Amino acid sequence: MKSAISIIIAREYLERVKRKSFIITTLLVPLFMILIMFAPAAIMLFDTPESKTIAVIDDTGVVAQRLRSSDEVKFVSYSESLDSARTDESIDAILSLGPRAVERPAGSITLYFRGAPALATDTYISSQLETAIEDLRLEAYNIPNIKEILKEVEVDISYPTIRIDKEEDTSTSSGLSYIIALMLDMILYMFILIYGQMVMTSIIEEKNNRVLEIVVSSVKPSSLMFGKIAGIGLVAITQILIWAALIGICSAWATPFLASLPAVSDEPELMSAIGQLGDLGYVITLFFNMILFFIGGYLFYSSIYAAIGSAVDNVQDASQLSSIATMPVIIGIIASMSVIQNPGSTMAFWISIFPFTSPMAMMSRLPFGVPAWEIALSLGILYLSFIGLIWLCAKIYRVGIFMYGKKPSLVEIIRWARYK
Repeated sequence: MKSAISIIIAREYLERVKRKSFIITTLLVPLFMILIMFAPAAIMLFDTPESKTIAVIDDTGVVAQRLRSSDEVKFVSYSESLDSARTDESIDAILSLGPRAVERPAGSITLYFRGAPALATDTYISSQLETAIEDLRLEAYNIPNIKEILKEVEVDISYPTIRIDKEEDTSTSSGLSYIIALMLDMILYMFILIYGQMVMTSIIEEKNNRVLEIVVSSVKPSSLMFGKIAGIGLVAITQILIWAALIGICSAWATPFLASLPAVSDEPELMSAIGQLGDLGYVITLFFNMILFFIGGYLFYSSIYAAIGSAVDNVQDASQLSSIATMPVIIGIIASMSVIQNPGSTMAFWISIFPFTSPMAMMSRLPFGVPAWEIALSLGILYLSFIGLIWLCAKIYRVGIFMYGKKPSLVEIIRWARYK
C-alpha cells in the first residue's frame, strides 16, 4: 500500500505534468531560445536600410574625396553654405569638416542629421572618416609603400586552448564557457523562483479552499509540506531532462556540420568551442551537476516559500513576505556576474559555498572547470542547510496552515518556529 507522502508527491506531479501548459512550454521554450539566438542574424539578413545622402562641406579640401559611398550611405561634396544645406530637403545629413580636421579631428568635425541617425549609418561615417584621416597622416611622412608595410606588420592572433588538468587533453573556449555559464545561471535562477513560488501559490489555494484541514487529518503537516515540495520539484526536473535531451540531439547534429564548414575550420577559437560542445563527457557532467544544484537550491528555497504560503491567506500578502526568499536569489545572480569574470578567485569560491548563493554561483563556475572537492563541499553544505531549514520551516508550516484572518508579522512567524 502506498504511503501518504508518496500519494501527495504523485498527485502534485501528475496534476502539473498532464497540463497542456506544461507540454506546450516544455516543447516551445527550446524553440523560442533557438529563435532568439538566430533572430539578430535573420533581422540583419532581411533588413534593407534606406539609403542616406550625406552632404560633405569640406574646408580641408582633401578629406571628402577619400570618403567611399556604400549602398546605404552616399557621400556628396557640397560647395554651398551650411545654412543652404539645412534647407535642402534632398539631403539627409550634413558632414561639416573644419580646416584642421586632419590635424585635430576633435572639435573640427560635426554631423548634422535629420532625426536620429541609425547606429550602422553613424558607424560607417565614422569609420570612413578615420580611414581617410589616417591615410592622410601616413602620406605626410613621405615613406614609400608605408601602407603596404603596415599591412605586413599587422597580425591577428588566434589560437586553440587545451586543458591539461584532465586525464586527456581537451579543447576549451573561454568565450563559449562564458555563454554557457550565463545561460545555466539564468535557467537555474528562473527555475528556482518559478517552481519555488509555485509551491507557495499551491499552498495558499488549498488553504483558502479548506482542503488542507481535511488532508492534515490523515497526514502530518511536515509530510504534506515535503510531499508538495518533492512533487513540484519532480515537474521541474522532468522539464530540465526533456530540454537536455533536445539540446543534446541538436548539438549532436549541429557540431559535425559546423566543424565541416571551411570558414569554421580556419578559426582555432571556433574549433575549440565546437570541440568543447562535442565533448559528451563535459556536457553530461555539466547537466548532471546542474540537476544536483537545482535540486538543492529548489529544496532550500521552496521550503521558505512553503512556510510563507502557510502563513498568509492570499497572494498579495505573500508577495510582500516572499521578498525574504527572493532577495538572496537576486543577490546570488548579481554576484554570479562577477564570478563569471573570475571563476577561480577566492570570492568566487566563498560565494559558491554559501548556501543562499551557491546554486547560482557554482553554475557560473562549472563551465570553466571546478575541482571535484569544491563541488562536493558546496553540495554537502547546501543539502545539510536544506535539512536544517526544512525542519525550521515545517514548524512554521504546521501552525500557519490553521491561521486565517490576518497577515502575521515577522515576530509572530518567529514565535511559531519556536513552538515545540
